[in-house]
Amino acid sequence: MSHDQPIGTDGVPAVAQADVFFPYDGSVIGTAPVGDASSAARAMDEAAAVLPAMAAATTGARRALLGDIHDALAANCTELQRLLVLETGKPVIDCAVEIARTLATWTAAAEEVSRMTGETVPLDLQPLGAGMLGYYTRRPAGVVVGIAGFNYPLLLASHKVAPALAAGCPIIIKPSPDTPLATLLMVELIRDVLAAHGLPRAAVQLVNGGVDVGETLVRDHRAAVVSFTGSAAVGHRIARDAAPRKVVLELGSNTGLIVDDDADVDAAVDAVIRGGFYANGQACISVQRVLLLPTVAADFTRKLAARLPEVIVGDPRELSTRVAPVINAASAARIASWIDDAVTQGARIVASNAPAGTAQGSPAGDPATLVYPTVLANVPHTSPLWCQEIFGPVVCLETVETLGAAIEVVNDSRYGLQASVYTRSLASAFAAINGLDVGGVVVNEIPGFRSDIMPYGGVKDSGIGREGPRWAIEEFTTTRMAMIRPA
Repeated sequence: MSHDQPIGTDGVPAVAQADVFFPYDGSVIGTAPVGDASSAARAMDEAAAVLPAMAAATTGARRALLGDIHDALAANCTELQRLLVLETGKPVIDCAVEIARTLATWTAAAEEVSRMTGETVPLDLQPLGAGMLGYYTRRPAGVVVGIAGFNYPLLLASHKVAPALAAGCPIIIKPSPDTPLATLLMVELIRDVLAAHGLPRAAVQLVNGGVDVGETLVRDHRAAVVSFTGSAAVGHRIARDAAPRKVVLELGSNTGLIVDDDADVDAAVDAVIRGGFYANGQACISVQRVLLLPTVAADFTRKLAARLPEVIVGDPRELSTRVAPVINAASAARIASWIDDAVTQGARIVASNAPAGTAQGSPAGDPATLVYPTVLANVPHTSPLWCQEIFGPVVCLETVETLGAAIEVVNDSRYGLQASVYTRSLASAFAAINGLDVGGVVVNEIPGFRSDIMPYGGVKDSGIGREGPRWAIEEFTTTRMAMIRPA
């Protein structure tokens, strides 16, 4: 992998190089080029310069481009998956899913290119438009800035880059400094495909770095759209810095799952086992808060505790591993402190995979970054473990009297990304669909269900705008109205 920054046509020397660490044992697994504010400004200059060429690319050219990018990524999926495991520390099974979803996203974006259509507008509805013809088309909004989180670096970047190219927009990606390697390789592959299609390599650039890089990109008036995935606090700052230009913000959640009194309890327990701990719990729609109706609460709690040992803790490179150390020691310390704080306030640990007498850490792996899967009950609603986003392998249980009360508890949150309900009742399913104040409601499946072709996004502090190729293309384009009075 090149140690230059993928900026402009041929790349530019990096300001510095930074080591990238394997969260499992803290070892150095590679180095990445690092830029600064001047690197970001240079990338913006280059992106603005190639905007006319990208906007002029035909529908057929853009569709063929995206298809060939898909094929280039597919041909390198083994190496991309290896890098994902090492830099994110996610279990290999989760990284394999990320690769598959990434490829599906590029296919979907290629298919959407030919669906970027406009409509005629009946201007003669009013007397002043009599005899006129009106229609609108969708045009590239301009340069897109994409800022991705560490947990799904390749997929999150693809949900920004693929729709941008489909729309005819140049894009600059800023990856998380913790996980730049797979995204760097993807960008290099994309730039090669762009060149092979006679399109400018500078249509896709990457600047790795700190806050100064992000601020420079976001504050530049030439950034027509900023698409960010990360924390709510950073998202708020980005929205202020980018105003009045468009932002698409995916900001996480403290996701709720409701188990109705007629639910299939075994299926609901399985949903928490599958949906509460994948990606080491570092997913914005992983199960965090479980609301149980009284008739199922005891059975659900007993069965969940019995099955928790299935969530095997270990080396993320092993196929059997389901939870490995989180991204860094600071995250592990924060999660552990939230657990301790909740217990101090009266919460009860229902089950944990930690060895007896051990809160976190293990002879295998890095003790400073390992958080064992933990299930708690009676967590106070003022505790960060309940009201903030945990972003770790922790699940909270609470018993509520009615479905309506469960919906109110889920809604009593600053967040609203997705939520789930397990029920056999159509009435209950539609009560949840209509009553939950979230961007997506899942019935009888994990709240972490996301098809990469659907509109995905939240409300409240979970963000604004929608991803998914069709909807992201809409975010990255503007309508251009044509009003014609024939001579």
